[in-house]
Amino acid sequence: MTKPKVIVTRKWPDAVEASLKELYDVRLNVTDSPMSADELKAALQSADALLTTVTDPISAEILSVPGKRCKIIGNFGVGYNNIDIEAAKREGIVVTNTPHVLTDCTADIAMLLLLMSARRASEGDRLVRNNHWTGWGPTHMLGQKVTGKTLGLIGFGRIAQAMARKAHFGFGMKIICYAPRATLPEILCEFDATYYTTVDEVLTQADFISLHCPGGAATKHLINEERLKLMKPTAHLINTARGDVVDSKALIEALKVNRIAGAGLDVFEGEPAIDPGFRELDNVALLPHLGSATMETRVAMGNRVMTNIAAFFAGQEPGDRVV
Repeated sequence: MTKPKVIVTRKWPDAVEASLKELYDVRLNVTDSPMSADELKAALQSADALLTTVTDPISAEILSVPGKRCKIIGNFGVGYNNIDIEAAKREGIVVTNTPHVLTDCTADIAMLLLLMSARRASEGDRLVRNNHWTGWGPTHMLGQKVTGKTLGLIGFGRIAQAMARKAHFGFGMKIICYAPRATLPEILCEFDATYYTTVDEVLTQADFISLHCPGGAATKHLINEERLKLMKPTAHLINTARGDVVDSKALIEALKVNRIAGAGLDVFEGEPAIDPGFRELDNVALLPHLGSATMETRVAMGNRVMTNIAAFFAGQEPGDRVV
């Protein structure tokens, strides 16, 4: 029996690639170089399944290439705003993602960035590395206490709830949140959390704001100049969600003039190219999209993709189908 042909757009963990080799006629990306639009079009024409990542822009133009063989795109990541979902639907291509398996690791990174921003960790690291540290002093590099402060969560899905758990039970933080749909009372009760009906209410009251909302047109620049002005001057903004949820220019200006105290970012507009203004600031902690970057999580994500495409090729409904 002929094995389905599968093309993988980037390097995946060795254990996952080994399994793909056993199960499919697979073409791996050994150089880990991002594929061009023409290469992605050719992959759709030659493969039964295309296994993409959240950094592969699968546009309507790419999806509409004539002579397609591909019937399913298995996206390696929870987010899928890199794929034109409406175009995929028109072209009859199934799209799946990998939810649930990266919840705690992404929440860990959000908590790490919160602590880094509050305690000026990136700035301190640079000070020591550049041999500019002259010794301990009573007023040297004073940051902000985290324990007992108010954490505002924009979006209250699994990752936000995982962060709430870490922050509330680990650091005694008060939890307030906003989500487009009201959160179940029993979930709020677990963290003694308060639900607000608007983003603005959360922004005005929190000492730390952590973003956990999906990307896309509905949330593009959700945090803009006007909303940054609502935050306390002592507040910090944390983003592990999607880069375009935050207006980069507005955030850089707010940090530059100390309108807010700091920020911690794991995602950026237009990444990996980021606004150079961020590099000029001391009061921002920057990470290279590490939210799910543990071996355990990345293997689990790859396995989830394989489960989805195996179901599809067996004539069953993929568990993580998004279209």
